[in-house]
Amino acid sequence: MRNEYAADQGLTEADLAADWHTQFDRWFADAVAHGLPEPNAMVVGTADAAGRPSGRTVLLKGYDQEGFVFFTNHLSRKGVEASANPYASLVFPWFPMQRQVVVAGSIAPVERAVTESYFASRPRDSQLGAWASPQSSMVPDRATLQESYREVAERYADADVIPPPPHWGGLRVRPDSVEFWQGRAGRLHDRLRFRRADAGDWIVERLAP
Repeated sequence: MRNEYAADQGLTEADLAADWHTQFDRWFADAVAHGLPEPNAMVVGTADAAGRPSGRTVLLKGYDQEGFVFFTNHLSRKGVEASANPYASLVFPWFPMQRQVVVAGSIAPVERAVTESYFASRPRDSQLGAWASPQSSMVPDRATLQESYREVAERYADADVIPPPPHWGGLRVRPDSVEFWQGRAGRLHDRLRFRRADAGDWIVERLAP
């Protein structure tokens, strides 16, 4: 079960943008133009205080020079781990394009105003779901979730605005490294990594595949 990667694709240092943000912009635009399903889907890796890792797929909701932002219940497994061990990794698996982007860095909550602005843009049923679901907690059955949702929907039935739960909000991964991975023939893939040096400047390194 393997695919041979294209021989005519590559990523050289000359191809690379001057900074990771611009390079990510380019590749993200390519992923959207390619018609990939949910090109903003990414695997988020966190670890608990003892270093035991966990991963899941979530949707990127914003990025800028400061980092990558997604939203979650802070009492979920990833929220608790992000608080106990504030480092995370992100992987954008754009396999149909034979590309990946791998990010590693610190993770911290975004400003509450950012959370409130994003929450207001969500569909109403998603807003209600954020209140109804004790994410990552054990529940006896689906009926329990549905009843919780019904109760929340009733509570906010006359409300024009539903506020975000106090335990729900954004997390920003501030990268220390951003690797751009391009598949190549013979498994001699191109891996170019922007890495934040001790002085705060960014350097570019080529990694062996």
